[in-house]
Amino acid sequence: MSLHFPLHTLTRTIAYGSCGALLALALSPAWAQAAPEPLAPVSLAMKSFFQLPVGPKGLVISDTLKQSQGQRVRLTGYVVQQEVATLGRFLLTPRPVQMSQHADGEADDLPPATVFVRLDASQQDWAVAHARGLVEVTGILDVGRREETDGRVSWFRLQLDSQAVRPMSRFEVTNYLHSLQHGH
Repeated sequence: MSLHFPLHTLTRTIAYGSCGALLALALSPAWAQAAPEPLAPVSLAMKSFFQLPVGPKGLVISDTLKQSQGQRVRLTGYVVQQEVATLGRFLLTPRPVQMSQHADGEADDLPPATVFVRLDASQQDWAVAHARGLVEVTGILDVGRREETDGRVSWFRLQLDSQAVRPMSRFEVTNYLHSLQHGH
């Protein structure tokens, strides 16, 4: 299992790959062609996921979120710190959360606005390292109840592009493992 780190979307992390990767991109024939610019993503605040105030029926998904179904959106939140990372995805929440899957099982403290952020199909065996602080992610939003392969129920999912994550450098892996041991 290798560790991977979200590219350009994370705040307070190294945002560029090696010079070799940049050179390979610049020399690619596909780069020379004028590719259409993707539509600018809509920025959504996680606090706008539900209608406020909460009514007698409980939480109701907001019209804003319903209208964003299938659209390219930008979300800002916190990567959930898990004991064991789930391959091919990570969880994003509006507040910092630490999960103890083995001790708590299904009784976790995930807020209702938790987003299951999925990596590209070619990256399903990648584990995303936890990042402290706010992160920004952009992808295609999927809204609605779905049972995940691990039995969890998700209401919100964000599908990332393959360019959204990259392998960590040796230096980044060392720093990441050091931060796990020393908690800073």
